[in-house]
Amino acid sequence: MKTFDVDLFVIGAGSGGVRAARVAASHGARVAIAERSRVGGTCVVRGCVPKKLFVYASRVNQVLSDAAAFGWQLGESRFDWPTLLGNKNVEIARLEGLYRSGLAQAGVALVEGHATIDGPNTILIRGTLERIRAKRILVATGGSPNRDLDIPGIGYAIDSNDVFELGNLPPRALIIGGGYIAIEFAGLLHGLGVKTSLVHRGAKLLRGFDSDIQIELERAYRRRGIDLRLAETVSRIDRADDVLRVALSSGLCVDVEAVILAAGRRPNTRDLGLEAIGVKLGSTGAIIVDATGQSSVPWLYAVGDVTNRVNLTPVAIREGQAFADRVFGKEHSRFNYRNIPTAIFSTPEVAVVGMSESEARLLCPELEIFRSSFTSLTSAMNPGTPRVNIKLLVDRTNDRVLGAQAIGEGAAEMIQLIAVALSAGVTKHDFDRTVALHPTIAEEWTTMHVSEKYSSTSV
Repeated sequence: MKTFDVDLFVIGAGSGGVRAARVAASHGARVAIAERSRVGGTCVVRGCVPKKLFVYASRVNQVLSDAAAFGWQLGESRFDWPTLLGNKNVEIARLEGLYRSGLAQAGVALVEGHATIDGPNTILIRGTLERIRAKRILVATGGSPNRDLDIPGIGYAIDSNDVFELGNLPPRALIIGGGYIAIEFAGLLHGLGVKTSLVHRGAKLLRGFDSDIQIELERAYRRRGIDLRLAETVSRIDRADDVLRVALSSGLCVDVEAVILAAGRRPNTRDLGLEAIGVKLGSTGAIIVDATGQSSVPWLYAVGDVTNRVNLTPVAIREGQAFADRVFGKEHSRFNYRNIPTAIFSTPEVAVVGMSESEARLLCPELEIFRSSFTSLTSAMNPGTPRVNIKLLVDRTNDRVLGAQAIGEGAAEMIQLIAVALSAGVTKHDFDRTVALHPTIAEEWTTMHVSEKYSSTSV
């Protein structure tokens, strides 16, 4: 009689869970994975991918404006929301099919249903009441929008997931939040013609980001006409016919057709049976794990946003890969969390890798800061479009590059490649001796020579 039905059972078929399942199976493990929604998880179905498609759609109007400056005489343009929604759904269905076929080809059994933990090493599938014994269990259930805001009338609000399924594009919208998701939705909705307001309790956008990024992004959003209400909160939301009246802490009332919650996300650990088996959770409900992804229960592991460490899809994928290689393969290395690039797909775009200036000042006694601000050729003949701003942080003691930041056209694409260089230990001299590719935006990284010097000993 066999003790376990599978070597690994994964709860959650998002990016991290799918990667872990496929890699574990490639090492010869018997693997099953459960998903109660759509295969692909947040990123593919209701996050990164549809969001980026919407961002591209929202930038077309700027492209049309630039086209006129280049001599193109264009007719009247009109945006059709149902067309975008329908094409988005086709693409998501295609990607979900690829995820499903990838699992099947790897020999991973897909269980469609709500999996919970029902005692040691035991999974219960609700609905069918099937029980599966697993030698190890990996939780990769991700996170979901935080709706726990103590605001009267908050039930009238929708969250970021709902935006992707709206039947009609609202003429006016108010977004609550000031982080990644709030910033991205404010930019894309405005670009699609929605009169957009953003309310954030903080005095600056993007808490934790470099102050230069915060200042430039706020300036660009205000210039675009996005109504930013910083250092304010929503007091209450009331419905009057088809309009939502939003009362702010300043006393102002804003009438909109949609209120969108984008005030953070919470780990999806509710209703999994974790507390009953003694899994330790953090204050937000995140599964507390060690450097190997192991929880307080030896046979239970977790990766991705459900651990609330670095909540980025590529990180979840790398954590899933490292887990599977370590437990079922011959790899014993741990995932390195240094120099993780990240981007906010606002318009203008923001991307960073490595340390921020404030972090570098604390850790580096001798710091050089290189900056460049310029207009790209794309916008050169269309005055008023945002400039590109880039910054490089260098340790003067060894010439090592500590961080890079960009806001503007092509920011994410540039930072992805600079992240490769940082991982390899690039120095400022390496940038300087690289021949510029002209005319490009990225060449500016190789031509920055004027710096600011900072010494912690002089402060």
